This record gives sequence, C-alpha cells and structure tokens, in this order.
Amino acid sequence: MASKNVPNSPSDIEAEERRGLLNTGDEESDHDEWQHKGKLRDGEDTTWSQRKIATTALVVIGLLITGTFARTVLFGGPRMRSAHANVVSFNGTDLFKKTVVLVSIDGLRADYLDRGLTPHLLAISKKGLRAKSMRPIFPLTADILIKEPLVPNVRSLNMLRQTNALPKYRTGLYAESHGMVANNFWDPVRKDEFHYNKVSCVWDPNWWFGEPMWETAEKAGVTTANLMWPGPPKTRTGGSSTYFIPWKDKVPLDVKLNQILTWIDLPVDKRPQLIMAYEPSLDQAGHATGPNSKRVNETLVKVDTFAKDLHDSLAARNLTDIVDVIFVSDHGMTDTSHPEPVWMDDIMGEEGISAIAHEDGWPSMGLRFHNNANVSKHLDELLRASEKNPEKFHVYTHETMPERYHFANNERIAPVYVVPEIGYILTTHAEGNTGMSKGNHGYDNEERSMQAMFVAHGPFSVQAKVQHQRRSRDTELAARANDGWHSTSDDAYIMKTFQNVEIYNLIIKLLGIDAYASHNNGTVGFWDQYL
Repeated sequence: MASKNVPNSPSDIEAEERRGLLNTGDEESDHDEWQHKGKLRDGEDTTWSQRKIATTALVVIGLLITGTFARTVLFGGPRMRSAHANVVSFNGTDLFKKTVVLVSIDGLRADYLDRGLTPHLLAISKKGLRAKSMRPIFPLTADILIKEPLVPNVRSLNMLRQTNALPKYRTGLYAESHGMVANNFWDPVRKDEFHYNKVSCVWDPNWWFGEPMWETAEKAGVTTANLMWPGPPKTRTGGSSTYFIPWKDKVPLDVKLNQILTWIDLPVDKRPQLIMAYEPSLDQAGHATGPNSKRVNETLVKVDTFAKDLHDSLAARNLTDIVDVIFVSDHGMTDTSHPEPVWMDDIMGEEGISAIAHEDGWPSMGLRFHNNANVSKHLDELLRASEKNPEKFHVYTHETMPERYHFANNERIAPVYVVPEIGYILTTHAEGNTGMSKGNHGYDNEERSMQAMFVAHGPFSVQAKVQHQRRSRDTELAARANDGWHSTSDDAYIMKTFQNVEIYNLIIKLLGIDAYASHNNGTVGFWDQYL
C-alpha cells in the first residue's frame, strides 16, 4: 500500500528506498533518560543508612539465590547445551531462552500478499521485515495426493503430503542433496521405488537424507517441538523432536494456535525453543479450485487472522521482543484449469512409451528406460521436439540440466528429465488430463507464480534494521547495506529474493547454535548482513 507522501521522481523514490527508516532520536532519548535515572539529583544525600545497607544486602542475597537457581535450570540436565542458546530474557513474569517459532503456510504464493486480503501479515512485516519473495528449490513437486486413509491421524481423504518442498527448510539442502527428488522415483542403489501413497515409504527415514534443523537443535541441547510438520517422526540417525504431533488433516488453525501457546506457556525447563508448525489448507484450496478462486481468497483471510492471533498472543505475554516468529511458504501456485497438453506418445511413439521403465515426478517427467531400449533414439526424439517447441517444454540430462536447478548430482534423479513451461502438461492420449487439478506447482522455480513468501518479526528483525541503519550511515558500507534489501516509504523493509535453503542457517543462527550446524547448501555468511 502506497504512502500518502510518496516521492514523485525516480531519484526521490530511489533516495527514499535507500534511507534507513529507524528513528534514532527515540533511542537517544531512552539512553538520555537512562543516564538521567542513573545520576543523583543535585543535593541528594549520598550517605547510606543502616536500613539501606540491610535492604541492599537482602537484594544481593536474593539475586545470588535466584542466579544459582536459574543457572541450575538453564544449564543443568544430561544434554550438553550451547552457551549461546541459553542466553535468557525476562518478560516480566518468567525467564525465556532464545526462542523461534517457524510457521510454514503451504502454497502461499508471494504475491498473495498484494491482494489486500492480508493486512495483519503486512502489519507484522512492517514491524519486522519481509522478502520480495523466497525462491523454492527445483523441482517444486512437493504435494502428494493420497486418495484414501492410510494411517490413523496421519492420512485422510485428499490429504496433501509434502516430500520435496519441506526438506529444503528443515535441512537447508537442494533436492539433489536431501534425496526427495519427486513424489515418486526409482532409487537404483536401493533398487526400490519411493511411492507417495505408501506409508512404508513416507515414514521410512532411510529415504530422507540430510539433518533437519530440529535434530541439529536437539544435538545442541535445545528442546524442539514439531506441530504436524510432514516427514517421519525420526531421522535416519534416530533423532526426533522432544515434542512431536503427527500430521492430521482438517485441523482448525485455532487448535494449532492453542498448541503453540501451550508450548510457549510451559515452564522454562520444559519449554521448546524451536517450534515448527505446518498448515496445508491454502495449498489444498489452490489445487482444488485454482490460485484465483474464492476459496483461496477466503483461506488466505483465515491464515492472515491466524498470524494476527499468534502475534497478539505473544504481545499479551510481552514476548514480541523475545520470540522470533517467522512465516514462510514452500512454493507458489499457478492456474492449470485449462492447460495445453504436450502429447508424449506423439513425440516418442508407442515404441518410446513402452521403453520407459520408470516415470518420476509431476508436472515434470523423469524418464528411466529399460536396459534394452534405444535410449539415444528416444532422447533425440525428445530433443528435436523440444527444439521445435521451446515455449512448451525442455529436455535435460544430468549433463545439460541448468546449474541453477541444482538437480543433477544424485543417482535418484532420472537420467532424462522433461520440464514443461507454465500453461502446459506432459501426458499421453490414453491419460489425457485425468486427475488434473485446477492449480499446481512444480514448474521453473524462477517463475513469478512459483515464488514463496517470507515474513519475520521479533528481535531478529529489529537487530537487522539496526544493522542496516548503521551500515547506511557509513558511506563506504552504504552500497553493501542496501545490497540485500531496501526500505520503502511506508516503513516496510523489503529483502531481495533469496533461496529458501537459507532458512536452515537462519534458524540455527537465531538459536545461537552455529557450532552444531550440519553441512547444507545455504550460502556461508548470507545472514551476516542482517545479524
């Protein structure tokens, strides 16, 4: 929303965007007041009475006792704890260690925030900061449609289950690194196929590579809580969250809010410092009725209300300056209600279709051919068709896959990948558009409709603004200060688009457990410009 006093010329707008918007006058006034309170008034008696001495002694003894208790609570226990993770704050009633609440709103396209339906998320972003968008990893084939209940409290009709999108958050890895390369895929090493609708696959941790952030945190002695975040309850190494509530469909947002607050209200020695919550309703609406539908807009309003209620609940507990709250999404959504088909059987013929041993992914198509197939012939057929129709689809091998996809260095990735452009689907005359949803993702991760969102509020965002302002004052650092983000005339701080694999390092950094960080694909030092 534009400000009432918007600069008119491009140069004025540029100057406004590059201007730090924090008012240092308030900070200086607070500092002066603090100095004033620390000084004695003129003529004030500086002698100490016996009562004052006794009172002071009691206060010191009380502090020593309290400090001993706090040290026992905060640093005791069988697990080795990170010293940084145990930095404490006081909200007026209780002690709080570094705390992060990470909420993933599945399918919240970045430009959904521009529809005028999310005033509370935008208000939170103005108090904190917001990214222009967050770029998802490729491929974005994250949702698994399970058509019938499979496990109590975990599966239900039309449930959407993440395989690709969420591992990038929790591990900071690209698909080629975390191994979930498609909704279904063949693993030539295991000589087994991962199926999205088989519990034996989805809940088998050996399919999932990488170390999720909650495992890293637990290794550092940080208590974590997992609220319906998709994935197996335990990792390949046996790691798990202290608190784990498995995925269940159709859980109202107020129920999830109450669970988050229940964890926040636990005693300090029981309270999780990392709370991760997942909400799929917006993605489900996008698939069912398309991104421009009434249902999507109505769901967006509900999500925005949830964000407000979470913020207000933390504010009522005097925690907005203590708890970092980060809202993210895993990908966007595009309209696929009337896609144009690319007929694979017309391109490859009956012989080529029959030669396919395994077909991975959607809407992209990973192809593995039978051992006796003429792979070169079928690849040439696909390449020629792609060259004639570059606006419809592209064909890649591991050697020609775009480097920016980071989707080649894993044996699970099929040797031939056909990637459609938005507006097109890969199918055969026999399959047609059967089962096609009105909204989908999985296309080029640089497309605008595929972009995810990032909004943060809490001590992290305040510190980031101060850092930005400090650098902006230094003419030598001004360019660097504005290289990662800019400010706008309505007091919003907008970060430039960044990769979602950076989220892992952000959470680890906010918790103060950098020394425990697992190897990941995030950019070394990326968050140094903000923290």
